[in-house]
Parts: sequence; C-alpha cells; structure tokens
Amino acid sequence: MFIYPNRYILCVFRSPLADTDACMDIITSRFGRFEVQVDDVIRFPAGLLGLESCREWVLLADVENDALAWLQSVERPEVAVAVVNPRRFVPEYQIRVVRRDLTALELDDPRRAQVLAILGKTEHTITLNLRAPLVINLEKRLGRQVVAINDHPVQYELERGTPAFRKSA
Repeated sequence: MFIYPNRYILCVFRSPLADTDACMDIITSRFGRFEVQVDDVIRFPAGLLGLESCREWVLLADVENDALAWLQSVERPEVAVAVVNPRRFVPEYQIRVVRRDLTALELDDPRRAQVLAILGKTEHTITLNLRAPLVINLEKRLGRQVVAINDHPVQYELERGTPAFRKSA
C-alpha cells in the first residue's frame, strides 16, 4: 500500500500476521491528512527518549530523497522525527545492546531488525544519533529506542556534500 500525501509516501511494511483492513485517518502539521491501515502503525511501548508519551508512529519516506524518512507520531500531529538507515552513511556501523533492550521487540533473530538513526541539525551540519538508534521488528510492528553499548557519538556529523543525502525541500 502506498499513499502520496504531498510529496511524501507512506512506507508500509506489511506484516504477514496482519488480519484486518481497518483504516484510520492521521492528520499532521507537516504532511497533511492521510489514511493508514491500523496494522501499519508501529508501536513503541516505551516511546522515544524525550517523547515517551508518543507510542504509535507511521513511517513516511520522501519520494525525492530515498535516504530520508520521517517517523510521524499518530498521537501528536506536530511531532515527526527525521530518520535514516545509518549504514548508508557509516557502512561499518554496528550496535551492541543489552539483551533485555531487545526482549520487548519479540525478535526471533536480531539480524532481522530494522535499525534507524535519528537526524539532527547543528548550526553547520546535519548529524546522526548513532548512540541511541531505533530498532524495529517490522513483522510485529514493534519498536524501541535503545542506547548502544558501543562508543558511538550522539552527534555524528555528516560530511558536506554527502552523496547519499541531498536537499529535498
């Protein structure tokens, strides 16, 4: 299922366990109004750091920039977090986490998890939070922000002119 609100597309990773076609409208301040299937919502039972009350999200990707996606809160229309696949920018990126951090995700195999890094912006550059990535079990539609044991930076600065990231607006 693909929906085109403005110039964004709803990324739907259908769960093989999905058994309903129930839909819901989402109204956002950034992307406007669009409809999603209830089974397309990703639950973060603990929320995100600083956004603990936001527990239901949908993933939106920019059709003009395949490196960029947005995690849009279902509960708060004004909250959307820019995310990317960190390995696109840091090919050797790996995370080590405490096993109990992944238990809630019900992952059969941790290698099947989708890992996303939150984008930030400083005065001079765009940064990736490599210390606290988002880990998502796409089949179960469960996510969690974890704190890596590795010595990764919270603000990894992207080099200017990074080819995998271009201006989209």
